[in-house]
Amino acid sequence: MNNRFTQVAIHLLSCLAFLSLPYVLAEDGFSKLAELPVNPHEQRNLVSYLLTIAFFYTNYYVLIPKLFFKRKYFLYGLYSVGCFLLIDGTLVVINRQGRDQPAMRQGPPLSLEKMDRMPPPPFAGEDRPPFPPGHFPESGSQRSGLPSELSQTFFLTLVGFLLALALRINNRWRETEREKIQTELSYLKAQINPHFLFNTLNSIYSLAIIESPPTADAIVKLSSFLRYVIQESQKNQVSLRNELEYIGQYIALQRLRLGETAQIDFTVEGHANGKQIAPLLLISFIENAFKYGVSPEEPSAIQVSISIQDNGLRCYVANKKVRVFQPTAVASGIGLTNTKARLQLLYPDRHQLIISDKPASFTVDLSITLS
Repeated sequence: MNNRFTQVAIHLLSCLAFLSLPYVLAEDGFSKLAELPVNPHEQRNLVSYLLTIAFFYTNYYVLIPKLFFKRKYFLYGLYSVGCFLLIDGTLVVINRQGRDQPAMRQGPPLSLEKMDRMPPPPFAGEDRPPFPPGHFPESGSQRSGLPSELSQTFFLTLVGFLLALALRINNRWRETEREKIQTELSYLKAQINPHFLFNTLNSIYSLAIIESPPTADAIVKLSSFLRYVIQESQKNQVSLRNELEYIGQYIALQRLRLGETAQIDFTVEGHANGKQIAPLLLISFIENAFKYGVSPEEPSAIQVSISIQDNGLRCYVANKKVRVFQPTAVASGIGLTNTKARLQLLYPDRHQLIISDKPASFTVDLSITLS
């Protein structure tokens, strides 16, 4: 509602600014404005500006969406020329009406006796009758001013035409870019979610093989994961508190699976109240640590540290590289690649990602400025 009100206010202010241009820029603008009720020429100029505004909105809301964007260029050009001719014809009619109006007489009418007593005009013998200083025949004045008025009409119409076309094309380009980004994000989410589900099922499978008692608890946690993915991952922003709870459940599931074979250090500092974040953004880095950082054959340690301060969030994940026996390990790079792409799309100038890939360790240090 506020956005629509702002747009309407911007349009109204823009129209008023456009109408005031000839009076603000001219030296005698205020005098022209005062003459507007009685001066046909100024009235004609005002009408030309109003018709330009009408043509702009007709072009912006009707002609461009229904003809230009649908590649009906011939009809679009035909209607545009027709609008110009309609504007020009309207102004010609206004000019004629102003020319046909009788001139106002100054002073009382002269009687016949006074007219007979008046001396003959000094230029009675010349071919051209004299005119008062500063006054010329009305028809000649209008004929001499007609080309300039037509040029002004053409210029204003052309400005309205080009401005509407430029704004519409720019808006269409921005909408296309937004749709492209949303399509890319949907594609990336579609890859991340099945990948995460696949690894989680592997964890539960490991518990089931050894007939571990926590298997039932792990299945309950998996149902919570699925509920979160289905309900929250489709949103552009989710509660940071819910996202952190989601990560905590995932780490709890890994603790059930690994038991004493891995040392997991998970800490969260700061308050997440009221903050928002893109869903499933941090889990890929944590999942990657468990994928490559634990093995039943070797001792391992994983550190996950998340700190929140003001509008900033930092996520630090570190793991020791161990031998990985899962045949699906070669595919685990999908999550990191997609998360990097999502960060570029969602937080292009508001994140810093530092990845250190050493022979014996792998660390991720991500800082994000939340909105």
